[in-house]
Amino acid sequence: MIGGGGGAFIANPHQKAIHFDGTRRVTSVALHPNPEIAMNEANQWPYPVKGYTSYDEMFADQANLPEDEKLDYVLIVTPNFVHFDPAMKALELGIPVLCEKPLTTNLELADQLVAKAKEKNVPFAVAHTYLGHWTSWFMRHVVTSGLLGEVRWVDSYYIQGWLADKLEDAGQMQAEWRTDPKKAGGSGCGGDIGTHAMMQLRFVTGLEIDRVSARLEKFVPGRPIDDHFTVYGELSNGGKCLVRASQVCIGHLNDLGIMVAGTKGAMKWRQEEPEKVTILLQGQPDRTYWRGAVAANDGFLGDVPDWLLGEPTIPAGHGEGFHDAFARLHREFEKTVRAYKAGEAWECDGSRYANIDDGRKGLAFIDACLKSDEADGAWQPVS
Repeated sequence: MIGGGGGAFIANPHQKAIHFDGTRRVTSVALHPNPEIAMNEANQWPYPVKGYTSYDEMFADQANLPEDEKLDYVLIVTPNFVHFDPAMKALELGIPVLCEKPLTTNLELADQLVAKAKEKNVPFAVAHTYLGHWTSWFMRHVVTSGLLGEVRWVDSYYIQGWLADKLEDAGQMQAEWRTDPKKAGGSGCGGDIGTHAMMQLRFVTGLEIDRVSARLEKFVPGRPIDDHFTVYGELSNGGKCLVRASQVCIGHLNDLGIMVAGTKGAMKWRQEEPEKVTILLQGQPDRTYWRGAVAANDGFLGDVPDWLLGEPTIPAGHGEGFHDAFARLHREFEKTVRAYKAGEAWECDGSRYANIDDGRKGLAFIDACLKSDEADGAWQPVS
């Protein structure tokens, strides 16, 4: 694990998720840029791990270790501006990477990582957590099965309220770096949570956003980058979409959701009720499906694949949640990494977790949105 010290919340759910299945564990940590803090926190880890004063020291030590003690993959949970360097150094050593989103702070750096991952042929995942919900996989099946017909319209959103006040001036660590363009990148709200809404749309529908007309707004006085993000988009099949995010809507916590409207019906889902998917077909009663309660040969859904039905780890009525979504990403990436380490055929095709190309798409989307906003909302292609 690289990063995660100093009270960063994201390290905790990742650590829990890593241990869900008993087949992987954290062995080495470089937790903080301050060497003293890094080692103190390593020594306070819940079980023995090898602590390092920096990720450079961690990587240098790989040459001194026997093969069965070398890192299988690295997890990068640093702020955005410290994603690129450790990821690039891991790829140079042939070490697979699971990196928190966004992939980097800008498209140019993302392109360099993509090129290196392909040159070295090394697995690389991006931690778009919410793709790990079973219901995200289920919705992807519903859309690609044709049940809703041709997708006409998608509304994908992520609404928060925690930055309605200027917390960055009060010493709140998470707010400080997320509102600093040197650390977060050119977009604050869009890069932080707008990319989640965008990735949910791409994953569920299998469609790309080809063009955007965007508005990036700052509601809190003195904030240098956006805290409110609204994007109208054109989909690769000719449909339209709205990708919206806000961090100034008081009362909203982590309100990620999606509504897909097709020529035959519609479907809706909210992350704060992650086990529930509602499907609506014209002239028929609404149907609500719950994780774990979907039948193999549902007359309405058609044949649901056995692999999808067998994926939940607990029976229906016992709720999965945020940690389960993280665990599903690590579980699937572990399968890829084990195949890679064994010299077997492997793939990161984006069907179970976001890969490095998906991560690049997130940066290309943000890049196009920034250009559109600068041009007063003019349409911009997503490259």
